[in-house]
Amino acid sequence: MTEPSQTARTPSAAFPSASPSAVPSAAPPAATSTQRSQAKANRRQALLSAAAALFALEGFNRVSLEDLGAAAGVSGPAVYRHFAGKQAVLGALLLSVSKDLLDGGRQVVAASDGALAALTGLVAFHVDFALSNPDVIRVQDQDFSNLAGEDQAEVRTLQRNYVELWVEVLAGLHEGTEAAELRMRAHATFGLINSTPHSVRSTGRRIGVRRARPLLESMALAALLAAADPSES
Repeated sequence: MTEPSQTARTPSAAFPSASPSAVPSAAPPAATSTQRSQAKANRRQALLSAAAALFALEGFNRVSLEDLGAAAGVSGPAVYRHFAGKQAVLGALLLSVSKDLLDGGRQVVAASDGALAALTGLVAFHVDFALSNPDVIRVQDQDFSNLAGEDQAEVRTLQRNYVELWVEVLAGLHEGTEAAELRMRAHATFGLINSTPHSVRSTGRRIGVRRARPLLESMALAALLAAADPSES
């Protein structure tokens, strides 16, 4: 390795002077803060996505923070930058999904013209959710009891409000029907649609997503609109 030349050089000879406009300016603090916030949000979402897949496959109790971190590309201890612990990850996962369902359902109803259009929109919305989130449905089914008490209560409240949204729409199509019956229709329909983790795959022997979507929508609407007494139809 040769030593750098000790010959003196003028600044212009070593590095041509740049005009002020050619010198890249540092990112403003606000932009840097926004980039960091976005990166943190992306990492948090990656952890939630990893949790959904791992909890669905292995079960909450068999997954460690190290497993979650590895699946999301971070170390186990780094998970604590986003969540207080594994139970908090489970809580955030089911709470965020429950909030998205309720918010999305409300938007569908608000944008619909009439009860039938609202019900059709809700069915399509829920079918899309079920086909897109089979892992989350499995986690809800098998690991709800592992939520912290406060999270259980909040998830139940959000989901109850989601059911009542359907009940209000159904009331406009089944006049004079008791709310308890309408609620039963909604729950039965959720059971039908949410069975997709066991019956639908994008590949393999099970029915594919593209065929499942219209079938699920038509079956759900038939169940929701069916007369309570078969003789009435």
